[in-house]
Amino acid sequence: MNATALKETARLLYFAEAENREIERMTSDYPDMTVEDAYRVQEELISLKLKHGSGIIGPKMGLTSRAKMQQMNVEEPIYGYIFEDMIVPNGGHINMDKLIHPKVEAEIAFLLGEDIEGPGITGEQVLAATDYFIPALEIIDSRYKNFSFTLPDVIADNASSSRVVFGERIKKPENLKLESAEVSLMINGVVKEQGTGAAVVGHPANSAAMLANMLARKKQKLKAGSIILTGGVTGAVMLKPGDSVSAQVEGLGDVSFAVCS
Repeated sequence: MNATALKETARLLYFAEAENREIERMTSDYPDMTVEDAYRVQEELISLKLKHGSGIIGPKMGLTSRAKMQQMNVEEPIYGYIFEDMIVPNGGHINMDKLIHPKVEAEIAFLLGEDIEGPGITGEQVLAATDYFIPALEIIDSRYKNFSFTLPDVIADNASSSRVVFGERIKKPENLKLESAEVSLMINGVVKEQGTGAAVVGHPANSAAMLANMLARKKQKLKAGSIILTGGVTGAVMLKPGDSVSAQVEGLGDVSFAVCS
């Protein structure tokens, strides 16, 4: 893709999100779009968001289950970014009319106390650099019609990033084994999805380590103070007006929000 096509694609995605409208996937117009092209579109999209005044909270990982990676025929997850205007207060609400077709999944987030710079980063190094664990609910909302996309499409679309609800920051417990921590996602008091931290490439810290190593290819690093969404522990559930949503993460507590029309 040339520079003009990259910028135009990013603008389409930016305004689709801003105007809450779905669009045809980018690969319909650019069937030869590569993963590298898609990350370049994402970079243009991130630049547009920064120009309009919303700062970055930190990166997020997607496609972090082995099943999803096999489904999309990839060997590593994908990433995008969470912005300040995506944050919903714990116990707060989201407006359905501001979104397109949102889904929610439960996650475990890391707040870094030190910079992490790849290559060669391990999960153990990530844990050593982490100050806090945070239970989180991520609302994903693809801008594409019918949530239908290829791998380059979803990367270009900032990995379907939309809203995030963070629970209380928990000082890193030395005896907490995140890989076996049970996570439950509840809608209106009914458990809809469950999993353990191992669902995220064996351990959520492995996801963050993979991210650090991917960013190293661009001479970038994970910065102290960033919050990293490590990927969905549970499956994603479609939301509707009136839903009360909560998640419980063993050893870390709970997090919740409501859906308004």
